[in-house]
Parts: sequence; structure tokens; C-alpha cells
Amino acid sequence: MENLAKKWGGTPYPEMIRTLPEIDIQLKGIRGWLLQAKDKQVVFFDIQPACEVPPHSHCDQWGFVVEGEVRMVIGGKSRVYRKGEWYFVPERVVHSAIFLTKVNAIDIFDDPKRYRVKREQTEK
Repeated sequence: MENLAKKWGGTPYPEMIRTLPEIDIQLKGIRGWLLQAKDKQVVFFDIQPACEVPPHSHCDQWGFVVEGEVRMVIGGKSRVYRKGEWYFVPERVVHSAIFLTKVNAIDIFDDPKRYRVKREQTEK
């Protein structure tokens, strides 16, 4: 598996995921690949250590930690999530995250417009 991650740009994601459109996100050290459905979005995140996502809220979000550790505060409750664990953020609940290590996570959003595709990809 480690050899594959090196081959796959340091991520656990194969080419079929890394060739999906990248999301437009303004937070340094965070990138994601978007799988778009009619009424949902799935984002495959690749996040560098020490990145922070400030408090915010949006639609329902369910996520799974593929690799790494992230401290999330969801509705005022703080918890560290590790490889193999999942989390759920209900709609309109304020939450934030601090990435303690490099993190790869897969998140599903109950809104087909949560993220946009990076502009340079839409212009190709």
C-alpha cells in the first residue's frame, strides 16, 4: 500500500479519483477531488498537517477518515477522529477542524452545490 501511495502522489487515491475535477477551496494545504451526483457531492480530501478549517456550517456532512488524525469540534463537542472512524455533522451545526497529521478523508455532502470545480478546470 505504501508503494501505491508514493505512485499516487502521496495519497491513497488511485488515478480514477485523482483525475476527477478538483474543488475550488480557498484554504491552503487542502485539496479535494469532486464526484458529483444529482443531489449530493462526494469529495476525496487530501489535507496537509496543521491546516485549520474555521467554524462554519452548511448542509449535512458525513465523513470517513482514510488516513491520519483530525480534531473536530461539532456543535461545541471536541473529538479526535482517526483512521477508520467516521463523523456526522448535521445541517446548520457549527463545526471546525484542526488537522493533527496529514489527513485523507472522504466526505459526502447533502447539497449538490456545496463545492464548485476549480476555475481553470472549467475553462479547459
